[in-house]
Parts: sequence; structure tokens; C-alpha cells
Amino acid sequence: MSIRLEELVFSGQPPVDGYGDGGFRIQGTFHEGSLLLLPSGILPWGIADLGGLTAESLAPVREAGASGSNAVDVLLIGTGARIARPAPDVVADLEAQGIGVEFMDTGAACRTYNVLLSEARRVAAALIAVA
Repeated sequence: MSIRLEELVFSGQPPVDGYGDGGFRIQGTFHEGSLLLLPSGILPWGIADLGGLTAESLAPVREAGASGSNAVDVLLIGTGARIARPAPDVVADLEAQGIGVEFMDTGAACRTYNVLLSEARRVAAALIAVA
């Protein structure tokens, strides 16, 4: 089942228009699979479930957090259909760099991401796709 989010106009990073059916709709384009949404752009993310989440899989977020115009203050991790929390070592590195990390189900992460974008916050999202 695909869920459509409220249409808003944003400057900068594009919001998530919808999610479900194994992917995400952003700016009218369907992206299959999990995604990393960074200030520098949208990247496919080869994580199918929380068990695949590693510190290395979040390396692009760490790199973005270190760069000036693409800096990230908060990373939202959409953990799939249900909220879950990975091992503490997965996010320790990000927190050491001053990047806050929040875990929530993917739907909540998409909605929160859009709200933070509308507030011009420096936000990124790591979203595990849901059916």
C-alpha cells in the first residue's frame, strides 16, 4: 500500500511525497528500495532491514556531516514498518561528530523529515523501504 504525504513547496532538499510499495516518491519520481536523503542528494541505500544497518552503511551521512554546505545536524533513521533500535555502536560515530540520531518507523521518519525541511533544518534521512 502506497501512502501519499501532503504536498508542500520547499527550497533546497526535496521532501518525500509518498512511501510504500517497496520505495519512495520524491519530486514525482518513484525510487525503489531504501534511500539515504542527504543535503547533497538522494542515494540508493542497500539496507533491506534493520539487521543490515551498520556504521559503514551510514558512512555517507558521516561524510556529509563533515562538509560545510552539506552539513547535517540530525539524522532520522526510518527502521521499516515498526520502530526498532540498532546496536549502540552503529550511531556512536555520528553522535561523536555532533550529529543527532533519531529512530522511528519509516512513515514517521518521512513525515518528520518533511517537517524539519520546512523549518530549514539541516536534516538527513536513512529510510528502510516498506511494502
